[in-house]
Amino acid sequence: MFLIVTKQHLAAALGLVLFVAALSAILWQGTARPVFRQQGTVTRPAVVIVDPGHGGEDGGAVAADGTVESSINLAVALKVEELLFLTGQETEMTRREDISVYSPGAETLREKKVSDLHNRVELVNGMGEGAVLLSIHQNSLPQAKSVRGAQVFYNENAGAEPLAAAIQQAMNQAVNAGGEKSHKAIDGSVYLMAHIDCPGVLVECGFLSNAGEAALLKTEDYQRKLALSITAGYLAGCASVK
Repeated sequence: MFLIVTKQHLAAALGLVLFVAALSAILWQGTARPVFRQQGTVTRPAVVIVDPGHGGEDGGAVAADGTVESSINLAVALKVEELLFLTGQETEMTRREDISVYSPGAETLREKKVSDLHNRVELVNGMGEGAVLLSIHQNSLPQAKSVRGAQVFYNENAGAEPLAAAIQQAMNQAVNAGGEKSHKAIDGSVYLMAHIDCPGVLVECGFLSNAGEAALLKTEDYQRKLALSITAGYLAGCASVK
């Protein structure tokens, strides 16, 4: 019997090898010292809901050249989902297209935004026990255009804080070199994070108000780097989520 190896097989194998190598580069520093130290057996959540923030009529933050946050959120989120799939983690997406997930009957932009958030909360809480939310966003601070970098926020539910810490550590190593940030508790006014029943982590991947960082955020290579960092941090931190 002869094994026929196609270009697709080779591409898939190469992709998996590169993924493992990339994760190793993020998770390990030097030749023998792990960056993240976990105790005991890693327990993964039953399902990870990957949430690309905003969408459709609600573009979110806007860069100086008109690039909207929602499209970058979706690009990064889809890459995170793909990487999690390769690790065997079950996932669910809140959206796969540039749409707002509002219900029929919502007419004004405000009504659509409110309906969209309610529907995302309903989807997340409908996943039941053992779910985790990873919400992907972009930041903006027009009054301080020099500010840049990725920062991770977490809700008050058990397990969210150490998971956010692990993701922040991965982001600091991969994309925040020289400008490391600390993970923070999220403001209770953020509706999605305040109303879900499970641990929730919101990743602000960068600042669209910073021209240099905005240019990076629009590139597939940088989006892939962000996705790898988020996935690596998740894998390192998921032992803390019960």
